[in-house]
Amino acid sequence: MIIPVSNLKTQMYRNILDSIIRGEYKPETLITEKMLVEKYNVSKSPIREALIELCKEGVLRSFPRLGYEIIRITDKDIQDVQHFRLLLECGSMEKYWDHLKEDRVKAILKNRPDCKECDAFEHWNHNTRFHLELISCFDNRFLYDSLSNALKFLARAYAQFYWEQWHISTFISKEAHHKKILGHILAGEKEEAIKELENDINEFAHGDEFYKPIFSTSPDDDSDNNPFFRV
Repeated sequence: MIIPVSNLKTQMYRNILDSIIRGEYKPETLITEKMLVEKYNVSKSPIREALIELCKEGVLRSFPRLGYEIIRITDKDIQDVQHFRLLLECGSMEKYWDHLKEDRVKAILKNRPDCKECDAFEHWNHNTRFHLELISCFDNRFLYDSLSNALKFLARAYAQFYWEQWHISTFISKEAHHKKILGHILAGEKEEAIKELENDINEFAHGDEFYKPIFSTSPDDDSDNNPFFRV
């Protein structure tokens, strides 16, 4: 069966981005159309379209006649996205608290994976799924899409800082922390739920250190006391 070019472009976009997120292509290295054509055994057209799309999204930088560079994410980039997440997720919970229906929250709780430790890739996927499921309770597509894009960006940052450790690091699962957030919601404890959500967002790790709660929605934050990984 011949796959339409538009579908191939989407497939190649996902394949290339997934390779970047998994650390196959490191920051500031070059990839070329020829390299990808040979790897995926497809024509240049869908590869080029996928690369152009990734350039538009700030994932790649084009160098004519040389290739496409994987853009390195800076600490400032991550801090900006983390600040955005705090405003988006904690602000949404504050504004749309009444949209958090018990049956939907219980469904999220029921579907949480029962694991104490996981590798880095599983850890990030579990974390992403939790935050997207939670914000979906507010029934606002723009909120969901905005968070999805922010988490997609942070997945690249996660890969950039842990690419050497994807399969050798053991991460302490955050599921107990996520269940605590859901428990506060089910108990009707709004301030506690927002505080726990804020702490959870602030725990994004960088290298051997953790992103301290540079941005906080409350004055007495102490969320730097919960490391979630060990090597």
